[in-house]
Amino acid sequence: MAKLPESADVVIVGQGGIVGASVAHHLIEQGWTNIVGLEKSAIPTDIGSTSHASDFCFTTSHDKLSVYTTKYSQAFYAKRGNYLKKGGMEVAHVDDDERMAELIRKVGSGRAFGTNVSMITPARAKELFPLVDESRIQGALWDPDAGLVVPRSQTVAGNLVDEAVASGHLQAFANTPVRRIDVKDGVVQGVETDRGYIKAKYVVLTIGIWGPLMARTAGAPLPLMPVEHPLLFFGPYEALKGTGEELAWPLFRDQGNSSYVRDTGDPSTTEGGLMEWGYYEHENPRLVYPWDIAEPGEARLSPSMRDLSLEQVMHAYEKAIEMTPILGELGWEERRSFNGLLSVTPDGGSMIGETPEVRNLWFCEAIWVKDGPGAGKLLADWMTTGHPEIDPHSVDIARLYPAQKTSRYVYDRCYEVAKKIYTPAVHPREPYESGRQLRTGPFYLREVALGGYFMEAAGWERAHGYQANEATLLAKYRDRVPVRENEWDGRHFWEVSNAEQLEMSENVGMINLSHFAIYDISGQDAEALMEYLSVAKVGGTTPVGKGVYTHFLDGRGGIHSDLTIIRLAEDAYRVVCGGDTGHRDLVWIRRMARERNLTRYRLDDRSDSLATLGLWGPKARETLARFLDDPDELSNDNFPFATARDIWVQGIPVWAFRISYVGEQGWELYVPFSYGLGLWDLLFEAGVTPVGIETYANTRRLENSLRLQNADLETEYNLYEADLARKKVKEADFHGKAAYLEQRERPNQPAYLCTLTMLENRDAKGVARYPVGQWPILDPETGEVLVDSEGRRSYNTSAAYGPSVGQVILLGYIPHEYAQEGRELLLEYFGERYRIRIESVGYRALYDPDNERMRS
Repeated sequence: MAKLPESADVVIVGQGGIVGASVAHHLIEQGWTNIVGLEKSAIPTDIGSTSHASDFCFTTSHDKLSVYTTKYSQAFYAKRGNYLKKGGMEVAHVDDDERMAELIRKVGSGRAFGTNVSMITPARAKELFPLVDESRIQGALWDPDAGLVVPRSQTVAGNLVDEAVASGHLQAFANTPVRRIDVKDGVVQGVETDRGYIKAKYVVLTIGIWGPLMARTAGAPLPLMPVEHPLLFFGPYEALKGTGEELAWPLFRDQGNSSYVRDTGDPSTTEGGLMEWGYYEHENPRLVYPWDIAEPGEARLSPSMRDLSLEQVMHAYEKAIEMTPILGELGWEERRSFNGLLSVTPDGGSMIGETPEVRNLWFCEAIWVKDGPGAGKLLADWMTTGHPEIDPHSVDIARLYPAQKTSRYVYDRCYEVAKKIYTPAVHPREPYESGRQLRTGPFYLREVALGGYFMEAAGWERAHGYQANEATLLAKYRDRVPVRENEWDGRHFWEVSNAEQLEMSENVGMINLSHFAIYDISGQDAEALMEYLSVAKVGGTTPVGKGVYTHFLDGRGGIHSDLTIIRLAEDAYRVVCGGDTGHRDLVWIRRMARERNLTRYRLDDRSDSLATLGLWGPKARETLARFLDDPDELSNDNFPFATARDIWVQGIPVWAFRISYVGEQGWELYVPFSYGLGLWDLLFEAGVTPVGIETYANTRRLENSLRLQNADLETEYNLYEADLARKKVKEADFHGKAAYLEQRERPNQPAYLCTLTMLENRDAKGVARYPVGQWPILDPETGEVLVDSEGRRSYNTSAAYGPSVGQVILLGYIPHEYAQEGRELLLEYFGERYRIRIESVGYRALYDPDNERMRS
């Protein structure tokens, strides 16, 4: 047996699966030369999920990053001769109109993100997949690029490892379990195995269902749960003889029954002669704790293949026979059937990236076979250059706050997500039921009493509107608040939100902003750190009390973060981030400090000690002034726009920041949690209307053409395209400056973020529609999706109805040759096309009654 090396640049734990093999391959492509791969079992794995994966690839996701990794993986497999493109379909039952609409929505997402899916008739579905009873379906989605990894992803993984070893850049060791990851002072040192210790600069975990156990040894939680996935085999099926291929017919998904069907090909092929039926238990999914997974010697088949009985899935199986009768005609192969374990996470996304807790420990976990090579490339690019070519925010392990990685939260959310792997058409605004009331803040009890309609973000409960306002405000503004006749458009939306916004604009309203992530940074290196992170000047001659809206860039000049930084003192700053993005921003700050060797600073997380209440409207100043000893403190001369200071509000200590995200005069009022209720009650008794977060986060934001990180702002786009670049470039260096300067010299940008409105929003039935989600933007002459010179496709990045302007408003990146004010384009929404118009190229508010008043 070969001796383990003493050291490596990278150790991959889980080398035998498709993900570990893909990571090694792509790291070598990026120039890494001293890699060690360790596998608990054989290489390729005979115990991991790759060993029993169904190995098919569909491109039918609503997530842009998932489409990217799947398309990359399909091309990767095909280039190697390991992809059989047979196509695949998803069907809607005759009585399932919601599923039919979901298929049409998938076509829209496919056009937005670059797939080739389309709708087909039941008759065409029968032609393509003769085993379906066409009388049971009303339509189907057809994915011509769907197919099967052949001969198996397990084989592909083994071949990739062999090639990497042959290159001289990978040493791979089977049957070498890792017992712990060695960490010192928060930095990876190496790994301890049954065969000895290997010193390592980097460690990458790609062990899927066992990941949480290994991550725990390093003190870096991996929020993931294995879940059972029943796979049943039926046969032998004589009709497959003579087809000669690994897959005779297209792949077939019946997600209304949470299941799929595929043949296993000609009996002469790897596992041929059978029909495979896979099912996801959507009512009571069976989660398995990682420590309860059997050891190889204890399992009947393998540790990731658990026993099942036909009774376990009988109800769904009977429905499957109705759809594909052949399953009832063939015998059940009990010996071959099993519950396969796969990984599920608290939000359904993969877990990729460097861990926040341990430097140089990277995860590439919870990856489907369809995404394996794409995920491997994303990780390798990220490790090598500091940024993948697509924004990874939806899979970045740093997206989760520590509370979201605790055992109870992880189990409950994974259980809920497991119910949704296949069956439901998940609405873009659909709230989670589990993991709620995790973070509430001091105003929460008052909001509950007002009948708040709560949604959740980053663990925070946020009221989108208040039932208590409905009787008075909906009656007052009924003619300006449209009724959403289409259920999908109105789902998880409350009309009162629009009425509350209108009332705020006439009088004064308060919005709970306690979900803000707030970090106070002070010390000798605080200014250097803030200056290096920020595109805008926040140090130097910036006066104490001045707030600056700014951005963090990645190395290519892509937009990593948007946030506000306020100078508290010569050596102290307050960083205010959105709740959803706040933890990634915190991790980024610490990483940049580490890379710059800036150690003489202190970072205090104030997110759970400072509550924030936005007070806005034309009467905001006069209302707040009532409670100050000297009302003149709030005058424009004494309290200019974009400045902050401490004030006393009838005995309550408040740090007030004069800023507006809603286009109205007013302040963000920061108060210690212990004083929060007092501030709320004082303002409420003074007649201030509670206004839901819908106004802040969506409707008034879009009326003011304001951008949202991770929706309108991503690393694939730069500040010039988003029209957020500074008029002057500061002298001080900052991360991404070289790319930023290069972008500045272009005669034009490839695309520009535009504000658009719908010129018509009635569908073919005459029902007014209010788009939810992201949809493709088309050239009205060709009907094709707009694509810029960088290959980026146009779709609406945000959408909302603005009650103050009476229009549906969209943001979207438009290729520069199309980006002209007044130009008409088309928006595709659920298969219909609507005229839209570019109102502004770049930033310009549609609602601006008081640009002077707001700042005066």
